[in-house]
Amino acid sequence: MTDQQLVGYVQSSTSENITTIEFFHPQSNSLPGKILKKIAEEIHIAGSSMGSNVIVLKSAGNKTFCAGASFDELLQITNEAEGLNFFSGFAKVINAIRVSPKLVIARIQGKCVGGGVGLAAAADYAIALDTADIKLSELAVGIGPFVVGPAVERKMGNSAFTALSIDATSWRNANWAMNNGLFAEVHSTIEDVDAAVLKLATTLANSSPDAMKELKTIFWKGTENWDQLLLERAGISGKLILSDFSRKAIEKFKGK
Repeated sequence: MTDQQLVGYVQSSTSENITTIEFFHPQSNSLPGKILKKIAEEIHIAGSSMGSNVIVLKSAGNKTFCAGASFDELLQITNEAEGLNFFSGFAKVINAIRVSPKLVIARIQGKCVGGGVGLAAAADYAIALDTADIKLSELAVGIGPFVVGPAVERKMGNSAFTALSIDATSWRNANWAMNNGLFAEVHSTIEDVDAAVLKLATTLANSSPDAMKELKTIFWKGTENWDQLLLERAGISGKLILSDFSRKAIEKFKGK
């Protein structure tokens, strides 16, 4: 296993006006702060690049798109400032997608947990495999989907967001996620997922950048306060994660 595979990575490449940003972490694509920061940076870079018209966000591996926050890093948080800093990582990725003038397609090849659901929701268009079950597990570890909540509620509506938030230990299948607006398409093979991603990305890569920018502004209308809102939400999670309940719950999950 290479050093990158041991610690995780973010890789970005651009071809035919399509920028592909791929992330990986060996613990089911759970995301530590450094990887979250790098994803946000790469989205900003692609958003300002004249050679990129559309962004594809994907993860490596075939089982989990993103398992949410890194449990190892959560256990290292010792005060509210550190908690705020960590949870701000997901806030920065969501806001990077939000303010990017380029449309973002998410390739969802596996399960989405917690922050992974947030990334799928923040994407402008998500194409998923039919085994891509979803779960907002935060309440089960003593916090809540505070940071990703605005993105999930915006995409799926209050009813679906409430159901996912409360029933934090149950999986919902990909078709449920599509029927509730999280996924735009669901396919039965990874080959079909990749073909659909490439087809749409190629179409958008050859579409008007100005028109897509204006469309994106309309899509995200009403979220102009998210820079502040998501940081406030990160502060809530950063405080709750210090509780004995959260510590014990995370240790229990890690022991499974």
